[in-house]
Amino acid sequence: MFRPVQVRVFLATGHTDMRKSINGLSILISRQLEMNPLSGHLFVFSNRRRNMVKILYWDRNGFCLWQKRLEKQFFRWPEAESEICEMDHRQLNWLLDGLEVHQQKAHERLRYTSIF
Repeated sequence: MFRPVQVRVFLATGHTDMRKSINGLSILISRQLEMNPLSGHLFVFSNRRRNMVKILYWDRNGFCLWQKRLEKQFFRWPEAESEICEMDHRQLNWLLDGLEVHQQKAHERLRYTSIF
């Protein structure tokens, strides 16, 4: 059963080759980021231009790969000193909506529900 409270979100702060699919991203998670891709947590990646995001996660009996590409805008990718940073589900929704994730005050309430 999917329990969002227990699912953590990890964002790869650098850029990733978006030609990578499930196998390539899961290898990147285990070898480069030294994390377990089978944990059920969300692993978020972006390309160099920041107009594409891929999210990889394990769901009970297989990997799921979710992708979003922006046609005219870019994702406001947070900068960090390490290769990976953790964010909460609210920040992930902001990121996917094209908003800054580190805000002094909250964003206006959105009218629709995000999938994550």
